[in-house]
Amino acid sequence: MADKQELERIAEEKERWQETTLKKALDRSSERSDTEFRTSSTQTQRLYTPLDVADTDYGRDVGFPGEYPYTRGIQPTMYRGRLWSIRQYAGYGTAEETNERFRFLLKEGQPGLSVAFDLPTQLGYDSGDPMSEGEVGKVGVAIDTLDDMETMFDSIPLDQVSTSMTINAPAAVLVAMYAVVGQKQGVPNDKIQGTVQNDVLKEYVARGTYIYPPRPSLRLAADLIEYCAKELPKFNSISISGYHIRDAGSSAVQEMAFTFANAIAYIDAALDRGVEIDDFAPRISWIFNTQNSFLEEIAKYRALRRMWAKIMRERYSAKDPRSWTFRTHVQTGGATLTAQQPELNIVRATLQALASVLGGVQSLALSCYDEALALPTEEAQRIAVRTQQIIAYESGVTDTADPLGGSYYIESLTNELEKRAWEYLDRVLDMGGAVTAIESGYMQREIQEASWAYQSAVDEGRKTIVSVNKFRVEEEEPQMTFRVNPEAERAQIKKLDAFKKQRDGAAVEAALKRLDDVCRDGENLMHPIMEAVRVYATLGEICDVMRNAFGDYRAPTAV
Repeated sequence: MADKQELERIAEEKERWQETTLKKALDRSSERSDTEFRTSSTQTQRLYTPLDVADTDYGRDVGFPGEYPYTRGIQPTMYRGRLWSIRQYAGYGTAEETNERFRFLLKEGQPGLSVAFDLPTQLGYDSGDPMSEGEVGKVGVAIDTLDDMETMFDSIPLDQVSTSMTINAPAAVLVAMYAVVGQKQGVPNDKIQGTVQNDVLKEYVARGTYIYPPRPSLRLAADLIEYCAKELPKFNSISISGYHIRDAGSSAVQEMAFTFANAIAYIDAALDRGVEIDDFAPRISWIFNTQNSFLEEIAKYRALRRMWAKIMRERYSAKDPRSWTFRTHVQTGGATLTAQQPELNIVRATLQALASVLGGVQSLALSCYDEALALPTEEAQRIAVRTQQIIAYESGVTDTADPLGGSYYIESLTNELEKRAWEYLDRVLDMGGAVTAIESGYMQREIQEASWAYQSAVDEGRKTIVSVNKFRVEEEEPQMTFRVNPEAERAQIKKLDAFKKQRDGAAVEAALKRLDDVCRDGENLMHPIMEAVRVYATLGEICDVMRNAFGDYRAPTAV
């Protein structure tokens, strides 16, 4: 940013400082030898100066908030105009219990909802399926039929509350249920708002809650994108997830690059259906993971915005500026929580939340301090909401856009993260794209190696985790934690069995037959899925039809 003469002067002054002031200090006392001075992706220099941003052009690379390339934020006034959405992740047991928790969160000042589904729902099984035994309602709410979805949103108006649903392989079915609930409430399709994750590709590399092989899964995700573009214009049909890639052990750069590689695969699939880029790109949203490297995380969101703007404008020739804007939800890092001294997780989540806000995100949820032990208690969720409210109203960081912009380190780190992420992304695209990289195991191996390197640093003491490898309390008091009602599974199965007996069996059979036909002829699957949901076909029944048509995916054996 400085002119050539000024940069030469600074370089001379830096050399003088190194030979005098710094050398004297190091002669007296060396730097800490037990610490690695690095982020998850880069080495950290001792000092940053204008020399480190000499190639940065303010207009080209940084710019102004609300303008391309959006490095400083997607809105001109950022949080002076509108705060981020406070959206705590919640859901457990039965639909009735989750409805009660949702009402509690809304009463505490949370304006939007974020639904956690149990493992059987995530894998497309009914609660009564033998594969579901012992898992019903444990890590989220059990949803078997449209009736459960109606119960979960009882007295919650879907034209006033925006809902985010973390569901992937069976996302099309859950969105169909949500849309029908809205219709039954009298909400027109163009007023139904919310977000579904629908990012199944990252399941093959990070979480494992896939059902079908990658290519039919990609088809189903693209069908949902096409359907929402035409039928649910205010609903975000995909929330592409770096969160789970990062929680699986990736570096920040891998999180960025692999997430964008997956995004390109979804976009290409939607374009192949004839959907125009500007008809769906403005509704693409994201979920990313903020961890403990405070300044790296701030720089990451600045770099992500800039990369996405370039991808949309240069790769896809999107014309609508809304297509260029990167809008992300953030969940603070679940993998960073410790079971030891769990109250310290409040501090970790606060720092991660602050980094997210300084990075300019649009929506935020904090991983609660007790999540390393069990599902969050109401008290833990209240603390998480209040933490966000303190940052929003008491810290002052919302008073100006991009408050750390212009820092030599932040600008240099933003540039470095972007550079390294492009290198990773180009590597994936050169090998044929995300699906090929997944099928070959490339993404999985890269994440495993990064995870191993991080864990080795912790085990060897080169990376300090307070309460785990340093500053431990030898005898900790047992923590009071939330537990799902052990009767919830039995009650859910009993309710499902009774419900199936009183529905129109012939209508269900006909709807499932229609779905099977469409699976094999290539039409958009959302229309028959909507028909099946309306006649109260179960999640498991619908997913089983697609299992029979597409097959179950079995991950390749690691070598």
